[in-house]
Amino acid sequence: MNTLEEWTAAAGAGLGLDSGALSTAETKAVLDVAGDVAHAVARPAAPLTAYLLGVAVGRGLTLAEAADRVRALAARWPENAEPPATTQP
Repeated sequence: MNTLEEWTAAAGAGLGLDSGALSTAETKAVLDVAGDVAHAVARPAAPLTAYLLGVAVGRGLTLAEAADRVRALAARWPENAEPPATTQP
């Protein structure tokens, strides 16, 4: 088991989810959508989009349906005219 799998299992357990909360295919789908959004929209949009995917799935969409909707939206998103602001520590 790699670090990502260990973390996902621990986070799922910590949130009261069953031990098999995410399959390998589901993990890949979430990471792929986050990557698409990070590149097409803005990097900070990726984790927020992953959260929204989870909310949508919790409300009844399948992960595939939610991911397809987000990918389609990201593909149509206009290119940023200026780079996103970065937060300095």
